[in-house]
Amino acid sequence: MYFLKELTEDFLSLFFPSVCMSCGSSLVKGEELLCTRCMVEINRTGFHLKRDNAVEKLFWGRCRIERGAAFSVYNRGSRIRRLIHLMKYRGKKELGFAMGKLYGSYLRDSSFMEGVDMLVAVPLHPDRLRKRGYNQSEYIARGISEATGVPVAEKIIYRVSATNTQTRRGRFERWENVEGLFAVIDENQVRGKHVLVVDDVVTTGSTLEACANALLQCGNTRVSVVTLAASQKLSI
Repeated sequence: MYFLKELTEDFLSLFFPSVCMSCGSSLVKGEELLCTRCMVEINRTGFHLKRDNAVEKLFWGRCRIERGAAFSVYNRGSRIRRLIHLMKYRGKKELGFAMGKLYGSYLRDSSFMEGVDMLVAVPLHPDRLRKRGYNQSEYIARGISEATGVPVAEKIIYRVSATNTQTRRGRFERWENVEGLFAVIDENQVRGKHVLVVDDVVTTGSTLEACANALLQCGNTRVSVVTLAASQKLSI
């Protein structure tokens, strides 16, 4: 059966070749969604191996997080920027899972995941979720879970209200826009746990801060954060 499946896939690829979502080149056998070249050219930060990195420093004096990391750097010309755009606005949610799984393999092979009990994706407001049809951060979390074996916990936290886009807002304006934005559904599910909050991009950290603070209020809860990308504005 495996041989037949492989033969069928080879036959179909002759007439309907898969292409890389990043550069558009044809994918070869063994490649999925992205070609090897694009995967290699995604700039890695290595933050999961560094304490007091730029993401962790972002939360100093704001909220207590255990660890923080981002896979890549988000700037105008970066590959990760294009991939996140496709993921969020072009319906390519499968990219979230694939990139999460890739990053999860790095996190798994380091000490970053030690003691983490669950993954929680930063939630979208129900109105935005209905409009988009999916939460890209949830797909990233699922990919990380696939690679690390740490479960994704659902129905843990929700958005109290919708917010306007954070794009082009200053740091203080972003903080005002998300203050008190999240609430925990059942505190007993996270009390005494180490929660890893997952999002797509961190710029000022205001959304992650609001999410982390809601979880920390449950008592005896530890929080770490991870994203696919960190803005270059963090002076990485």
